[in-house]
Amino acid sequence: MQFGLIEMWQAMGAVARVVSILLISLSIISLYFLIERSLTFRRAKSKSAQVAPKLSEMLKNGQIKEAMALASKPEMKGSHLARVTAAGITEFLEGKEANIHFEEQIETAARGCERAKSIFEQELKKGLSLLATIATSAPFIGLFGTISGIINAFRGMALTGSGGIGAVAGGIAEALVTTAFGIGVAIIALWCYNILNSRVEVFGAEMSNTSSQVIDFFVRRAGTK
Repeated sequence: MQFGLIEMWQAMGAVARVVSILLISLSIISLYFLIERSLTFRRAKSKSAQVAPKLSEMLKNGQIKEAMALASKPEMKGSHLARVTAAGITEFLEGKEANIHFEEQIETAARGCERAKSIFEQELKKGLSLLATIATSAPFIGLFGTISGIINAFRGMALTGSGGIGAVAGGIAEALVTTAFGIGVAIIALWCYNILNSRVEVFGAEMSNTSSQVIDFFVRRAGTK
């Protein structure tokens, strides 16, 4: 028996083939989410880099409503910094219109920023739970194929009545291939998860900084009056 990919595929049993196809599909899904999320993160970073200096300048000049209008534009929806800024300003102005105490206005604005941050983080984490599931389950899926290969190896021994390497080679090769597939897919999914999760944490830190800057602006503005 030759041990090329085509020969091993042809020698595999139905269960091992299904397991292999499933694992290959999971690896493709993992890479898809890595690419799709990376593009989403890049758009968010690009839009935020464009709008952040303008918002900062408007807030320094006391143009609160103008800053809210800019941050609330539909094309700014993908910007994490714009979303947080718009939420904070909106809550602050609504609190001001309701004539609540200034301290409560600040607390309301802070909660608005925090809500916007939490919502955007959940949007950024789309697919990460699936990647974590793939990373933890892929080795067990591969193990299922491993067991099937070992069963086929014993079946080969029973059919030939021999315990030689030739009788079990096919089943053992099948078991090792599915094991390797399972471990490989788990590694790919884990790397994708860690890469994306670390970038989400960076976005979270940036949104927290923006939230504090917005709140500090309101406090300083009140102090100058």
